[in-house]
Amino acid sequence: MTKFRVLGTNHTSFTVSDLDQTLAFYRDVLGFPATEKLTRDPKMASEVTGVPGASITVVFVDAPGHRLEFIEYDNPPDRSRVQGRPCDAGFTHIALDVDNIEAAMVAAQAHGYQAHGPIQTSDNGPNAGRRIVYATNDDGLTIEFIQPGA
Repeated sequence: MTKFRVLGTNHTSFTVSDLDQTLAFYRDVLGFPATEKLTRDPKMASEVTGVPGASITVVFVDAPGHRLEFIEYDNPPDRSRVQGRPCDAGFTHIALDVDNIEAAMVAAQAHGYQAHGPIQTSDNGPNAGRRIVYATNDDGLTIEFIQPGA
């Protein structure tokens, strides 16, 4: 037995190339309340992340039941973009329950998200009967929209 216990989930974080663009979707389209943008102390950011010269700005948004953090790095200059596929270890996505999956996709596409394929209906497991689609933006942020079955 461990000598600690998990008290709860604090947040899930995603690194993005443009906080303003990300907020335009998560705050303005999805309606998630957001904190102000916060610049982190570079020394602390470097020590916490293990990225020498890290210079970051963060913002938190409150999705129903869970907080998301978005981080934009200004440094180091050699940062790059992850290009993973859903089958690659380390790939992540956020799944959101929606009441109208087509409307969610229209809104997502207007903000640079592209569907991985057509909307499908799950045939088994905890999502049986629900309609599902994955969509990814240029930063590699992937959203799974799930609409409850009839």
